[in-house]
Amino acid sequence: MKKFFTQLFDDNNTINEKSVVGFIAFIMLCIAFLVDVLTGYFGKEFVINKLVFDGFMVLVLGSFGIASVDKWINKKKPTDEEKNEG
Repeated sequence: MKKFFTQLFDDNNTINEKSVVGFIAFIMLCIAFLVDVLTGYFGKEFVINKLVFDGFMVLVLGSFGIASVDKWINKKKPTDEEKNEG
């Protein structure tokens, strides 16, 4: 775990930070959903601020969306080797 955090904050890493943030926000949304289902099952209301929930949702969609677009854009760019071959 220490190695992961060391690599995460390193300038020359292979970890996509946007995906890490998106995954953490997704886990938080799943936890909120499970707590809501469990409290509903026991007859209590789980109150979560709409702003907080929407914030996590935007983080998830933004992080994964930006990461996907970033992969797509970098895949479309020809590398220097491809330029020299063509």
